[in-house]
Amino acid sequence: MTEFSFACTDVRADAYAAGPTLVFRLRITATGGTRVHAMALRCQIRVEPARRGYDDHEAAALGDLFGERSRWGSSLNPVQFAQASVMVPGFTGEIETDLVVPCTYDTDIAASRYFRALSDGDIPLLLLFSGTAFTGAGGFHVEPVPWDKEVSHRMPVKVWREMIDQHFPGCGWIRLPGDAMDALLAYRSRRALPSWEATVESLLEAAGERTP
Repeated sequence: MTEFSFACTDVRADAYAAGPTLVFRLRITATGGTRVHAMALRCQIRVEPARRGYDDHEAAALGDLFGERSRWGSSLNPVQFAQASVMVPGFTGEIETDLVVPCTYDTDIAASRYFRALSDGDIPLLLLFSGTAFTGAGGFHVEPVPWDKEVSHRMPVKVWREMIDQHFPGCGWIRLPGDAMDALLAYRSRRALPSWEATVESLLEAAGERTP
């Protein structure tokens, strides 16, 4: 069996993608100079929130995910971020390739809420690999990429913010059920409010959450 090892050397926002997209740069090594004809690689990415510290502002913003800071010893659990796959071309020994990961700014998604709560620093990620490799000097053999192959990477918060600002500059995004959207639209129409921002501000004022 060929022994594979993985490393994540960089991550960047894709400036030309139609939607928010991160590109992870992977280095894949096959031991003994093994000829790899191709590799169908799968990657699961998790956030490991226990691997960094948080200031008071970040802790408050993370309350809906993890509860009060006093509970974090048991509640600061990994958060699923993404699953992606890539077909790695043939190589001998070592290769670098890009793993493209489409993202969302839907704040109903736990990972998006986590990223938005962070002010600065790094985001601790764990990349877990699996898949199938086609190897062999003559002909080919089919070999699995073992499930225990994983690598940690710290993604700068500024990379996430750069990606989001490319598509939603200075904005947030909320998904609403159809009935709630219809009711909100009717509220806006009855009061002849000029924008959704004005509509939300009007509701906040009515609830006493904002001074007119």
